[in-house]
Amino acid sequence: MSIGERLKIARHAARLSQRDLAEAAEVSAMAISKYERDLDMPSSGVLIRLARALDVKTEFFLRPVTVTVSAPAYRRRTSLPRKQERAIIAQIQEWLERYLDVESFFGGPPEFELPPDLNRRVTSLDEVERVAIELREGWDLGLAPIESLVEVLEDRGIKVGLIEGHQDFDSLTFWVDDTIPVIVVKHTDSQSPRVPGDRQRFNLSHELGHLVLEIAEGVDEEAAAYRFAGAFLVPEPVARFELGDRRQTLGLHELHLLKHKYGLSMQAWIYRAKNLGVLSESAATRLFREFRRKGWHRDEPGDQIPLEEPERMKRLVLRAMAEDLVSKSRVAELLGMPLAQFYQEEAEQHAGFPAAVHR
Repeated sequence: MSIGERLKIARHAARLSQRDLAEAAEVSAMAISKYERDLDMPSSGVLIRLARALDVKTEFFLRPVTVTVSAPAYRRRTSLPRKQERAIIAQIQEWLERYLDVESFFGGPPEFELPPDLNRRVTSLDEVERVAIELREGWDLGLAPIESLVEVLEDRGIKVGLIEGHQDFDSLTFWVDDTIPVIVVKHTDSQSPRVPGDRQRFNLSHELGHLVLEIAEGVDEEAAAYRFAGAFLVPEPVARFELGDRRQTLGLHELHLLKHKYGLSMQAWIYRAKNLGVLSESAATRLFREFRRKGWHRDEPGDQIPLEEPERMKRLVLRAMAEDLVSKSRVAELLGMPLAQFYQEEAEQHAGFPAAVHR
C-alpha cells in the first residue's frame, strides 16, 4: 500500500476533508490531493506534519502489513452518512493492520474453523436452536454461562474490535483477505458514554450468527441471526431449566438476576421465553409495553453488565516487548497510543497496576 493510500485512510479515519488536513498540516489542498493520488511524495518534514495533524505516527505511512477487507455487513437502524461509514472502515483497517503486524511475530493469526460436523443449514427459525447448541458443543463450551464472549471468539480466530460508533450503528461483520472473520461493535456513541455489556454481547452473538448460519430461501436472515444471538448465549435447555416450560409472566427481579448470570438483557430473556413458547405472545407483549412505558426499553433498571474488552492484541504486543522483539517506540505504534497513555488506561481498570511500576 502506497503512502498516498495510507494518507487517505488516515484522513478518512480522522473525518477530515482534504482542505481541513491541508490547513492543519500547513500545505495546500492541491498538495494533499496529489499525495493521495501518488502524483507527488511528501517530504520528511511534511510527512511529520501530516502525522501530527492526523494523530498517527510517521511509521503508519511506512507500515509493511496491508489488508484487503470485504464489503462490511452492518447492523444499524438507519443508513449511515457516507463520511461516517468511511471513517469507521478506515479506523478498522488501520487497527487490523497493527493487529496482523504483531501477530506476524508469533506465526500469524490463529485459523478460524467451525466444527467439521456442524450442520449450519437452517430451513426454519426453530432450527437455529439446534445450530447454536451444536456450535457450543463443537467449541467445548457446554451449556454453562459464557463468562467472556470476546475471549471465546478471539480464541477461535475471530478478530473482535471496539469502535466509537454513530448512534445508529451497532455492529458489522466482514472478512480480511477472505480468510479472517472480523466483528466490530461500538462501545460508545453520542448518546451513551458506554454501551451496556449485555447489548455488546448480544451484538457479538448476532454477528456470529451471520458468520455461522447458512440460511435457506424463505427464512429471514436477520430474524435467524437474532434468534441465534439469544440461543447461543442461553441455549434452549438452559432457558427451560431457568424458566420452566410454561409461564403466565416473568418477574422483574427474576429477569435482572438472570441477566447478570448469563449476560443477556432482560428484554432478550422475554424474547427467549416467547420464542420457546414459555410465554404467550400476549404475555410477552404486556411485559414489553411495561418496559416501554417506564423507559426501560432504552435503559434497563438496576446495575449494568460491564463491557467486555478485547485483550488478545494487547497481550501479544506486551509479549513482543518482553521478549525484546520490538522497541518501545514500535510498541506505541502497534498499540496506537503513547506507552504512558496505555499504562494509565490499564491502571484505571486494574487498581493502579501497571502504571505505578513504570514511573
